Amino acid sequence: MKLATWNVNSLSVRLPQLLDWLAANPVDAIAVQETKLPDDKFPCGELEAAGWHAAYHGQRTYNGVALLTQQPIAEVFKNIPGFDDEQARIVAGTLTGAAGKVRLINAYFPNGQAPGTDKFAYKMRWMEALRDWVRAELSSHPRLVLMGDFNVAPEDRDVYDPVLWEGQIHCTDEERTHLRALIELGLVDAFRLFDQPPRSWTWWDYRNLAFRRNQGLRIDHILVSSALKGAVTACTIDKAPRKAERPSDHAPVIAEFAL
Repeated sequence: MKLATWNVNSLSVRLPQLLDWLAANPVDAIAVQETKLPDDKFPCGELEAAGWHAAYHGQRTYNGVALLTQQPIAEVFKNIPGFDDEQARIVAGTLTGAAGKVRLINAYFPNGQAPGTDKFAYKMRWMEALRDWVRAELSSHPRLVLMGDFNVAPEDRDVYDPVLWEGQIHCTDEERTHLRALIELGLVDAFRLFDQPPRSWTWWDYRNLAFRRNQGLRIDHILVSSALKGAVTACTIDKAPRKAERPSDHAPVIAEFAL
């Protein structure tokens, strides 16, 4: 089984790139963030024609998430149950294959803007609510994968210049503490299960030639439950789409499982 996550930063702009990537990189499911489309504008027809089932939760201009799968998914949830939120940030579903059921959660974490702002406080509340929900999900779905754009760099080695970014959004102690609490529910960062090249990032700012200079952050993640940890055989970042014309500022992350 192969799973991927990719913040496409506008599905209407990046749909051809996404379809080309999926044709060249067959996966069982991909979590897509920042679709930036209301549900009535979601490109169901194009995706179905390419052989993909879709569960999606969108809004105009901002946010928006989708799970694209080779097989239909069941038990679909949108956003965090019990958490009042107008922003489309979560879509989850259960994928059933030859090896059994796997619960997939696609999450687009809030950016948070800056410490001390209302948006940062919202991010902290959102992450706390997510943790409570994931705890409940794990109790009923022990084989679980949480993936998406987390907007958090877990450690200093996930930042091209830790001194420059110290205390800034994506790298604050508060964000990292919330992420550690989420992982301590019984999840593991699939990327860190393997030796990885140094300076491995998933996001590069459009400004200041950041990609050319490889000045990025690793903020897109695939977390797997303890029941799946032993099945993970690889986890990689595909930088190639970031080199395309009009690219997303994020790169896909792919995890492979022996299931």
